[in-house]
Amino acid sequence: MKKYNFNAGPSVLPQETIANTVNAITNFAGSGLSLMEISHRSKDFQAVMDEAVALFKELLNIPDGYSVLFLGGGASLQFCMLPFNLLEKKAAYLNTGTWASKALKEAKLFGEVVEVASSKAANFTYIPKDYVIPADADYFHITTNNTIFGTEIHKDLDSPVPLVADMSSDIFSRPVDVSKYGLIYGGAQKNLAPAGVTFVVVKDELLGKVSRPIPTMLDYRTHIKDGSMFNTPPVVSIYAALQTLKWIKNWAEWKPYTN
Repeated sequence: MKKYNFNAGPSVLPQETIANTVNAITNFAGSGLSLMEISHRSKDFQAVMDEAVALFKELLNIPDGYSVLFLGGGASLQFCMLPFNLLEKKAAYLNTGTWASKALKEAKLFGEVVEVASSKAANFTYIPKDYVIPADADYFHITTNNTIFGTEIHKDLDSPVPLVADMSSDIFSRPVDVSKYGLIYGGAQKNLAPAGVTFVVVKDELLGKVSRPIPTMLDYRTHIKDGSMFNTPPVVSIYAALQTLKWIKNWAEWKPYTN
């Protein structure tokens, strides 16, 4: 009997994703090589990357001017990579749980951070309302679904500054108006793929504005320029993500956001 994991960590994947990934690990694209053995710069894997990016954009109806990246390091690396690239003077954070708290802590290493509201005193049992987002903040960060405490932001918020969201736990669970966001990121292991790959959707015009030097590997522009191939990407997880994206397109009753 098939078992289902409803834990807050790595969760259930479509059977098609698992079966197709297992087959590719054995013999990728009829090459006689395992997916774990191939060159990530081969034409066959480049096709995987290109299709995964294209489907990500299609299913979320991502507007022009945004890049989709597949990176390593998990969402936890994004807690510092985000402020490294976007925080010049001040950032605003909504503190709604463990991961929001961790993201806020990391951002404080790069500049002033304003905690606009927090539900910590009530053990993160609710999403705060009626807070003020500083108009001079470089961005406003939210965590849309707090798996440990079970609260979720069910709509796309309006923000006077670029809105940034950790959507590790609820990406592809509802239509998203990506145009309201400056950056969306998340670990893929909750809804999309096995652990090992992180997705980032970033509005290109936000980049290159901080005065600090950014290490090459932590600069979003590096990965945009090289199509997420600056270093060897997590090929198995990206391949699995593509299979899930295909499953969403073919079987889920999905309606991309339209104005």
